[in-house]
This record gives sequence, C-alpha cells and structure tokens, in this order.
Amino acid sequence: MNRFHEYLESQRIAAQDYPFYALIMAAMRQADTDNVRKLQNAWPDVWNELVARYNAPGGALTPNERAYLERIDNIAKETEA
Repeated sequence: MNRFHEYLESQRIAAQDYPFYALIMAAMRQADTDNVRKLQNAWPDVWNELVARYNAPGGALTPNERAYLERIDNIAKETEA
C-alpha cells in the first residue's frame, strides 16, 4: 500500500507541534476497529482518559478543569454582549 500522502500529511501535522498525547487521542477517535484495538493495547491509560473525558461535560474531570471551562464560557458571553 502506498502511504505517500499519509507521510506528507504527517509532516504537516508534525510541523504544528501538537502535544503527543493529543495526537494519540485524535488517532483513537479516528481509528477503525482494528487500529483502535492496537492503540488501546499500546496506551490503555490514554484510552481510559479519552473515554472518561468523552463522557464528562466539556471533557472536564476535575473541579479545576470545570472552573476553567466556566471562565471561558463567561468570557465568551461577555464578548457577545
């Protein structure tokens, strides 16, 4: 299989300097069944966190994270007014 296009895309993505675990979580979100199983086996803690955050309002798991989301929401409301 020719993965030249994927290789070029990987260069573009790498140039953005995204955090490593953000890339792993994104890959988990987009993976087909076989590949998501491989990713789950390689990074079970990351998978568990992704599932927990997916099911938590706004992805926030801690009081500090919820407070952060509330501050962002308040700022957005202020700029709309």
